[in-house]
Amino acid sequence: MTPGIESLAPSFDLAIVGGGITGAGIFAEALRTGARVLLVEQGDFASGTSAWSSKLVHGGLRYLKEGQWRLTLESVRERQRLLADAPGLVETQPFLMPLYRGAKPGRGVMRAGLAVYDLMAGRRASRWVPRDELLRLEPGLRRENLLGAMAYEDARTDDTRLVLRQILEGSAAGGTALNYTRAELRQDGGRVCGLRLRDVETGAERDIDAGMVINAAGCWAGGLPGAPAGAPLLRPLRGSHFVFPAARLPLARAVSWLHPRDRRPVFAYPWEGAVLLGTTDLDHEGALDRPGMSTAESAYLIEALDAQFPTLGLKANDAISVYAGVRPVVASGDGDPSAASRESALWSSPGLVGITGGKLTTFRVTARQALVEAARQLPKLAPAQDAPVFPAPAGGGSQRLKGRLGAAVVARIAREFPREAMQGIGGTPFTWAELRWAARAERVRHLDDLLLRRTRLGLLLPRGGEALLERIGAVCREELGWDEPRWQSERAAWLEHWQAQHAPR
Repeated sequence: MTPGIESLAPSFDLAIVGGGITGAGIFAEALRTGARVLLVEQGDFASGTSAWSSKLVHGGLRYLKEGQWRLTLESVRERQRLLADAPGLVETQPFLMPLYRGAKPGRGVMRAGLAVYDLMAGRRASRWVPRDELLRLEPGLRRENLLGAMAYEDARTDDTRLVLRQILEGSAAGGTALNYTRAELRQDGGRVCGLRLRDVETGAERDIDAGMVINAAGCWAGGLPGAPAGAPLLRPLRGSHFVFPAARLPLARAVSWLHPRDRRPVFAYPWEGAVLLGTTDLDHEGALDRPGMSTAESAYLIEALDAQFPTLGLKANDAISVYAGVRPVVASGDGDPSAASRESALWSSPGLVGITGGKLTTFRVTARQALVEAARQLPKLAPAQDAPVFPAPAGGGSQRLKGRLGAAVVARIAREFPREAMQGIGGTPFTWAELRWAARAERVRHLDDLLLRRTRLGLLLPRGGEALLERIGAVCREELGWDEPRWQSERAAWLEHWQAQHAPR
């Protein structure tokens, strides 16, 4: 049963505003202290920046170039930790960076940078790949003046599942989490003392008390109603991506290269049975909730793709889908967006801690920093001793599913939906059992929750899965109790949303 405002306890030790990766990390870490914790999100969990990242858990080679040694070291260490703590959800991603005669970076510079990268990780993973071997590995690469490539390793993930697993497992462990719930800060004598909550769909309202509140609303952090001054000025930066069918962009590993126009790094790599191409990095103007890919960004990414894979002749309309997200980067001037620091920013006032910025890879460090600051006012929130992000997976079954859902859920799915557990959906890695479980148990309110975040079918199936919507609708009727008018409304809203936000352009 999905919890609602009316069933909330009257008070909590900690209330977190924001259900993205930072809020989810704080939620999980705070529950380890034994505190009573509430998390609220104005939209769906992970529906902001955390759904639309590049899906890479990486150290950030370019941070070395910018001289951000501490951030790089922290990121590399967290990448290695997540690879150990979240098998099946965070996985090693081999990269190749082709190098060309007369073009920077040269082989010596790359060798030196990757040697530092390996040293930070405590293992050697980089090597030189000669031209002939490289073309056997990736025959579609541009061949003119090709010398070879540097091979190295980073990691990939499904960003929404990284968020959802922490929130759902935290809820099962005694925390409380609500999506589609707006929050306004309440104050008493100049101190933040709790939240006024409103369900965005039913309009139901409720006041709750909290010993501390943490504002982890990301790009929306500066606009939290009732907040005292102190939030840093943000520079929202948009990153856009294509999702191509693997048959049209056949890659066995990730390829990274520099855009011929401005020498910004771009990449393409296998993800969830498709291939992801990204990313742009430019100042975003306008509403934060629907940051679509522009035609200029589309042309920019296709130009990069054509420069590195000229024989493929790929066009925008060869893609399955597109997506864009806005990064909450702390403003530090009007320079090159790609050079802007991805460090997090922390601020506080009586009863309140705010945290924003940061990056997907370092969410756990960011969460613990926020709790350390909160503990200055409420000592019981001091982070517990370091522990694995997730418990070690046990038993048999799919490593991928155990990583995404947790071993206990995978065992339930195998028992309850044995037939559907064997049925894939439209050539994607997802099964009908995953879809049914998500509808039944993962706080789904709308069809886009199910198709964009609980699964990624809306990005992986042609036209957002339009050809399969009737069978998906049957699952929604059974598990969510939607009648025919509700289903038709959700179906129409989903197709309109997909066309506006995710159709290739």
